[in-house]
Amino acid sequence: MAKAAPAEQLKLLELQGLDAKLKSLASRRRVLENDPRIVDLQDALTVANGQLGTAKLAVHDAEAELRKSEADVEQVAGRIERDEARLNSGTGLSKDLVALQNDIASLNKRRSDLEDIELEILERLDSLRGSQAAQQQIVDDIQGSFSGIRAELDQAIAEIAAEEAALHAERSGFAEGLDAGMLAIYERTLAKRGVGAARLFHGKSEGSGMTLSPGDLAEVKAAAEDDIVFCPDSGCILVRSAEWN
Repeated sequence: MAKAAPAEQLKLLELQGLDAKLKSLASRRRVLENDPRIVDLQDALTVANGQLGTAKLAVHDAEAELRKSEADVEQVAGRIERDEARLNSGTGLSKDLVALQNDIASLNKRRSDLEDIELEILERLDSLRGSQAAQQQIVDDIQGSFSGIRAELDQAIAEIAAEEAALHAERSGFAEGLDAGMLAIYERTLAKRGVGAARLFHGKSEGSGMTLSPGDLAEVKAAAEDDIVFCPDSGCILVRSAEWN
């Protein structure tokens, strides 16, 4: 059976206290790193960005449609300008001039129709641009909330990291002064059980929260003071205080 002086074993309770604080800090860090607000905002941002992309595509298509409509109006206006110049020159047969007048009238009607289409596209484009701007604002608001919460969490995580660094340094210094064999057993137990050592007080293991059975208590009582004994339920080292039984 592994052995360590009773006074050395009592020091394990202090070491366990430091490890318990480190475990608590690690748990707090995990909670912060998995804050549900971040997940919710990331999901919302994905949806909002998708809707923004759709809005931008609609604006892009409407702008292309407007450019084509403007080109159509410009083309018809150019034909009207050329026909009016020929008509105003007065050259040509009378029937040709009459046909030219009819053509100009048809072209003016065509231009009017195209300008109506252009106006409708402009109005629709204004509405689409407004929708895009509104959707962009939604994205900006979500990103602002995300950045604010992220900064808050990063600050809290940084504070925990500073506490962890200080505790690790304290633990390292404290562990250097412990019996090497006992420390090795403690470290293995901590890694395997999650708790390295706990006090046995009035027959109750503070590692498991359970009162030891009469048979287990008899075995502990029969062990030498410098024997390292273990909790039958949690598996951690049982440190016997002055009032352990």
